[in-house]
Amino acid sequence: MSREFYRISRLPPYVFAEVNTIKARARAEGRDVIDFGMGNPDSPTPQHIVDKLIETAKDGTAHGYSISQGIKGLRKALAAYYDRRFNVQLDPDKEVVCTIGSKEGLASLAKAITRPGDVIIVPNPSYPIHPYGFILSEAAVWYLAKDLNSPEPFDLMKELKRAVRDCNPKPSVLVLNYPCNPTTETATLEFYEEVVEFCIEHNIWIISDLAYCEIYFDGNPPPSILQTKRGREIAIEFTTLSKTYSMAGWRVGFAAGNPELVGALKKIKSYLDYGTFTPIQVAATAALNGPQDCVATTRELYKNRMEVLVEGMHTAGWMVEKPKASMFVWAPIPEKYRHLGSLEFSKMLLNEAEIAVSPGIGFGQYGDTHVRFAMIENRQRTRQAMRNLKEFMKK
Repeated sequence: MSREFYRISRLPPYVFAEVNTIKARARAEGRDVIDFGMGNPDSPTPQHIVDKLIETAKDGTAHGYSISQGIKGLRKALAAYYDRRFNVQLDPDKEVVCTIGSKEGLASLAKAITRPGDVIIVPNPSYPIHPYGFILSEAAVWYLAKDLNSPEPFDLMKELKRAVRDCNPKPSVLVLNYPCNPTTETATLEFYEEVVEFCIEHNIWIISDLAYCEIYFDGNPPPSILQTKRGREIAIEFTTLSKTYSMAGWRVGFAAGNPELVGALKKIKSYLDYGTFTPIQVAATAALNGPQDCVATTRELYKNRMEVLVEGMHTAGWMVEKPKASMFVWAPIPEKYRHLGSLEFSKMLLNEAEIAVSPGIGFGQYGDTHVRFAMIENRQRTRQAMRNLKEFMKK
């Protein structure tokens, strides 16, 4: 029996899978592929966090069902983090909920607050769960198109005002992501203030994805939208331990902010899951409450890798901007290859230079002029990749 499933049919082909297939085939042939594709941290989780996991897992009482909204100690730890990092005071019972990584939280919130036909505003290019979490919940997406071929700089507020003016029905949610994956753009507190006031005026919820707020290179820590005067009236913000503490596989994230949105997420999660394994939550609490020198070490690691990568690309003749934050370099495809599009160019890089990257088309149609490098290879491997790249560019 063959049948098309409605929600699955709304998803496009997963373009990253095609590159991954070629990468796996090349490695099976014994080729040394240097992988800048998936943003998967390669550093070990700090030892004191691992030790707390082991200690708690040895307690036989810790292996039952956990709590879908997160244990109280972890929610208090997240609130304490917001207090010291952003000077924002959160109620851990009403304004914080733990998620199984931020990706699950974003998808679950979309289910909780979306009616069929609702219009959601999402920049394009963007991280795929930002639009597709809502598409799977039967929403329509209005893209704020960052046309990277346009001579005019992208003005989000201008495009947001146009969306509200022209869209019918009126949009109900705006998704923001700064520092941005994939484009590495950052935002100021003044920008957030303007967006918050506009969205309050037009009754639009804001979802902020702040996953990369601790990976910055210019000495300016990225702000939280909850620092704005009225942010908690309209906004919910997602954070994660994945990159900050090299805990991507642990699946620990958070949503914080507006009590109504947090309450909606808590309620739907109570039907969908029992939360992350309790020893992981206890270890995550130790991460947030414990020594934070590991965070600075991780930040410096990515900064050093970024400098090696960008310098190597410039030496090879591929001019890219240094990112101010995130663990990525968002690279415009060199002019002579741009006609290929990002997927075919990514295949060419893999086959001819043994360098794996993420094609920009995977982040939306307006990303097709770029590819994304994730800084997940050490400096020695990155230098090797840049030597390969230099030879490729000479050809």
